[in-house]
Amino acid sequence: EQILSFSFTELSEAGVAQSPRYKVIEKSQAVAFWCNPISGHATLYWYRQILGQGPELLVQFRNNDVVDDSQLPKDRFSAERLKGVNSTLKIQPAKLEDSAVYLCASSLATAMQRHFPPVQKTAGLSPLYSAHSSLSLFLILPGKK
Repeated sequence: EQILSFSFTELSEAGVAQSPRYKVIEKSQAVAFWCNPISGHATLYWYRQILGQGPELLVQFRNNDVVDDSQLPKDRFSAERLKGVNSTLKIQPAKLEDSAVYLCASSLATAMQRHFPPVQKTAGLSPLYSAHSSLSLFLILPGKK
């Protein structure tokens, strides 16, 4: 099996940037996502949205410190934020159940949001996504034998 990972920024003028743009790896390898939040935003969030479900908070940082990582699967996922600015989210080894949309968001506010409001499957992304966030779509596809 192969793992196909690609990302894009919702609105570049919002200031949140996430990479890599596209990446293909073999099953059981590592994948890493990088996020550069809006300048001056002390709070950074990583969310995951599994197909058919609402986004869930994986980890929240305030400057360099982890505020909440209770939903981060720590056996294979890790996240860090360096100097209160850039952040990385790593999955190692990647598995089929990791297929999801991964979202990085930043804010000036300190209030934690564990879940976004419910999002309809066909409605697209809520305004919060496009205002201060970037996302990565991470899929695992069957490989050729």
